[in-house]
Amino acid sequence: MKNKKNLSRRKFIRNSAYAATGSLVVPSIIPASVIGANPPSEKIQIAQIGFGRIASSHDLPETMKNDIARIVAVCDVDTKRMKDGKQFIEKYYREKKGMSSYMDVKMYQDYREMLKDSGVDAVIISTPDHWHARPTMDAALAGKDIYLQKPTSLTIAEGRAMADAVARNGAVFQIGSQQRSATPWPQFKKACELVRNGRIGKVHTIKIGLPGDPGGDEEPEMDIPSNLDYEMWLGSTPYQYYTEKRVHPQHDYSRPGWLRCEQFGAGMITGWGAHHIDIAHWGMGTEFTGPIEIEGTAEFPKSGLWNVHGDFLIKAKYANGVTMEVGGDNPNGVRFEGSEGWIFVTRGNVGVTSSDPTSGNSDKSPFQASDPRILSSVIGPNEVHLYESPEQHKNWLDCIKSRSLTVAPAEVAHRSCSTCLLFHTAMKIPRKLYWDPVREKFKNDDEANAMLYRPQRHPWGTNYAMEH
Repeated sequence: MKNKKNLSRRKFIRNSAYAATGSLVVPSIIPASVIGANPPSEKIQIAQIGFGRIASSHDLPETMKNDIARIVAVCDVDTKRMKDGKQFIEKYYREKKGMSSYMDVKMYQDYREMLKDSGVDAVIISTPDHWHARPTMDAALAGKDIYLQKPTSLTIAEGRAMADAVARNGAVFQIGSQQRSATPWPQFKKACELVRNGRIGKVHTIKIGLPGDPGGDEEPEMDIPSNLDYEMWLGSTPYQYYTEKRVHPQHDYSRPGWLRCEQFGAGMITGWGAHHIDIAHWGMGTEFTGPIEIEGTAEFPKSGLWNVHGDFLIKAKYANGVTMEVGGDNPNGVRFEGSEGWIFVTRGNVGVTSSDPTSGNSDKSPFQASDPRILSSVIGPNEVHLYESPEQHKNWLDCIKSRSLTVAPAEVAHRSCSTCLLFHTAMKIPRKLYWDPVREKFKNDDEANAMLYRPQRHPWGTNYAMEH
């Protein structure tokens, strides 16, 4: 099987539109003694990096339900969460297989040590946003396939480096843009197909609704818990004193405080924006580009620990003439407006996890149109049919086996995230910005271009990864 896998991966690199010339390290699969219908050498051996809210409630359950996957290791800089992850995974397999000793999950506090394990084929990265790009690059360089929680990066420069590393090394990559998959929200693909096939005429406007985050109080410095490697948790981010609400709760798995700190994430513009802007791109067919003009305003807390944006309004223009409006005054979702009607699509009043914000649309259908007959329109055999994905994690696993591109590969993921980050830049600079999506630079604007990067603490940044 190892030779077959090597050959199929080389074929994947030759045929992929996103692959570039570079080196490749292919992992081998080390069988373990288990009882089951399929031998372990036929299973995809996966390690989980980061065991928090999204891993425990979404990424691991959705992956483990597929028999082709086998979770063999867990890594977290918080040893309490690392041990919780081991127990969580082993309990799942114990109940599924009816065997108390079916699985002995390996534990790591440093993901770099885990990546040296030749028995690991792939990784799921469910870490805070500032720890997305670097582990993805390291995993690609180690020959692992990658499922990454959105967004891809905290800066556009980091995202470009990440997407290039994935392409150079032929990794099968999937971003957690589950609105592209049939489970749990098939209405997004259908909406995009209807738009692509002209059911609302020529698209001229897209309106996206996204919430903001409230600010918070000042928080005192606290002793660092003995179970947390805080230096590594900070990673490339310049040092900030420890306080629990800056990191994650020590006694439960509720929504972590880092989501509201700009040192670690941009706020809702990437948190939910990575989903909705991705859908807007899918519907427009602009998945490999971005806007050319952006302007915006936003409110930011004037004090307190939490400092991501609150209410905001962004206006952007694409080269195809479509204008995009993003802000909290629009209902949470994506509204495509065309010369012959409109389509609105959202999740309904749900989030990914119980502590996520909801859409606020509990009294409305998650799929609407100016004419209800648009929604029941059948896409003909000779029309545009978008990628069919049953569920985001299953699609990733299927593509690992076939060495095919996923429904949301690295370049697509980067472009969705980079658009969100362009909008975040516009919140900070009160004038119209002009973007070159080919060069990925602002035109004649040193101030804006300086925001494509951020200071990185040695040795954790993506710049350091590229040197090695």
